[in-house]
Amino acid sequence: MSKIIEMVKKYKPFNEQEERDKIFFIDCENKEQILTRDNDMAHLCASAFVVNKDRTKVLSTYHIIFDSWTWTGGHVDGDDDALFVAKKELEEETSLHNYRLLSKEPISIESIPVLGHFKRGKYIPAHIHLNVTYLFEADENEALQEAPEENKGVKWLYFDELLSLSEEKYMIPIYKKIIEKIKTYNL
Repeated sequence: MSKIIEMVKKYKPFNEQEERDKIFFIDCENKEQILTRDNDMAHLCASAFVVNKDRTKVLSTYHIIFDSWTWTGGHVDGDDDALFVAKKELEEETSLHNYRLLSKEPISIESIPVLGHFKRGKYIPAHIHLNVTYLFEADENEALQEAPEENKGVKWLYFDELLSLSEEKYMIPIYKKIIEKIKTYNL
């Protein structure tokens, strides 16, 4: 049994989206290979939502495949430690190494649709990312560097900028939810 799915089972949903996505995660538990990309329908991923110390900005990357400003994150690729994956992806995609985890519990869970696309010359069919998101804090003055295979930009965006610049319209309610949780819980 996946540690990530076990964590999701204990997760207390914040809203209807999380309630429904939690059920979807659990329904996918018995599907083969959800820890790897070998499952073409759905697989586990982890993301980092990184805020500045004032809690007014989010660290964002311009993702090449999604052609949009977004958070950092990626596939767990067989690793059953979503927090480790979120940290690894944060460092790989931004070269940020000085950050602080604000909670060992995820700030959000979500099922994210991914349209069919080409990656490194290979067609990837449409599928779902079963995503777990963690909240981090970092100094917005620390040097950042893009990861040319993944993104073509890394910068801090005010929350409203992320919402207006995101071309992934299905992500906006998720970003709004996380921002609301940050403000509500005074994290």
